[in-house]
Amino acid sequence: MMLTDWPSQERPREKLLAQGAESLSDAELLAIFLRIGIPGASVLDLARRLLTIFGSVRGVLDAPPAEFCAQPGMGVSKYAQLQAALELSRRHMLQAMQRDDCLNSPVLTRRYLLTRMRDYPREVFLCLFLDSQHRVIACEELFQGTLDGSMVHPREILRRALHHNAAALIFAHNHPSGVAEPSQADVNMTHRLKNALALVDIRTLDHLVVGDTQVTSLAERGML
Repeated sequence: MMLTDWPSQERPREKLLAQGAESLSDAELLAIFLRIGIPGASVLDLARRLLTIFGSVRGVLDAPPAEFCAQPGMGVSKYAQLQAALELSRRHMLQAMQRDDCLNSPVLTRRYLLTRMRDYPREVFLCLFLDSQHRVIACEELFQGTLDGSMVHPREILRRALHHNAAALIFAHNHPSGVAEPSQADVNMTHRLKNALALVDIRTLDHLVVGDTQVTSLAERGML
């Protein structure tokens, strides 16, 4: 039975329009992006197969291109569509933070950082540059590698902060191990950066450590 032969209220796109995106299952959401099935399998069958093979929506979106494209009915076009959807989601969250007071949107901020940083294979240090109302001016990844004290340069952070005319900063970096527990080196680095920025009246509001499923705030831990 073709998807177009289903009752309209059971088709994913029509269901989304009638009941909202939150009413759809993971397979139904995927099916909207995949659009068409293959002989012997509807697009929903293909979506369910992907979820089974890769384990979850996250697994599908994080799948290496070659593995994704090797699945029946998949290919470079569908891979590109899903990756574009993921990037649109990230940009939507960043732009929402730019509209709002960042400190009043901690859930959105953490969700954005998790989506952006948790799957990086190496450590990445990121800065959120904020105006005097704590709204996001810009978000930049400044350093990569093993983020010990010698890798994160206060002068580069200060240069970018002055470029954006930032009044305050929030730092973030990921732990590829997946454990969002700040190390003593993280704490020491934060204090060094905070002291350097304070010399030009730029506040350090927080340093967030991104793991696989959670984000830890040094400010909330009293480590700032």
